[in-house]
Amino acid sequence: MRVVIMGCGRLGSTLARELDSEGHHVTVIDIDAAAFNWLEDDFRGTTIVGAGEDIAVQQAAGVQRADIFLALANGDNRNAMAVQVAKHIHRAPRVVARIYDPERADVYRQLGINVVNPTTILDQMVREAAFGDDSAPQDNNVEPSSRTAR
Repeated sequence: MRVVIMGCGRLGSTLARELDSEGHHVTVIDIDAAAFNWLEDDFRGTTIVGAGEDIAVQQAAGVQRADIFLALANGDNRNAMAVQVAKHIHRAPRVVARIYDPERADVYRQLGINVVNPTTILDQMVREAAFGDDSAPQDNNVEPSSRTAR
């Protein structure tokens, strides 16, 4: 598959390396060329320096031929704009945006965008780790003794 990833931080670079090693054709876009240092020397994909929400940058990255466009930069607004450009201008068949703000994530879902919201995912994972399989806090109140003092 052809995958274009906007954002080469920890998440973007990890996915890029994994998908590349699985044989996918991967292109990574980032505004900072130093971000590509996260990629390993044997990365066979393409790197492009530029703003991933920009129409011309997406065109240079081949979004119009991509099977998937992933917007994984740190900014919700940039990611939302980038997936809109990829979806509506370049007709990318599948777009995914990382959106940190849970309220914004819900709005973008209603607009038909596939959204990953790390805030709610991590909230659930922390609750499960802290409280077990029940994500609700346990009631630790001790029942009063049924014996009465004499």
